[in-house]
Amino acid sequence: MTTVINGEDLLLGRMASIVAKRALNGEDIAIVNAEMAIISGSRARVLGNYKKKRSRGSVEGGPFFPRRPDHIVKRTIRGMLPYKRPAGDAALKRVRVYVGVPGEFDGKDMESLEEAHIDRLNNPQYVTLGTVSSLLGSKY
Repeated sequence: MTTVINGEDLLLGRMASIVAKRALNGEDIAIVNAEMAIISGSRARVLGNYKKKRSRGSVEGGPFFPRRPDHIVKRTIRGMLPYKRPAGDAALKRVRVYVGVPGEFDGKDMESLEEAHIDRLNNPQYVTLGTVSSLLGSKY
């Protein structure tokens, strides 16, 4: 049974840490509406940080940073897992991330993580992940 998490209005880092922990415990997780996840901070600082991550390295050797919002969420979750070890690799394979809501999850009950919700944000400044992806050049 797959747990479906709605990423709308969830803080990216908190959502990723909760999902990583649950995936390590053996749970299959699907995250929908990845483009509506939120990154806290001023718009200029957040966009500058992601541009810097994207331009780091070389074309041939990396490190490579994704543009698409679903790939950015998956990369964030990967950073919270021991993905070079068998347990972390298996946990990462149990996580699926989607832009929008695919047909297979349409009409299913979706879980929203209260610990990661925007209501917990002290700073009123934030940027959606879709905005960051568009700035990086994604056409999702």
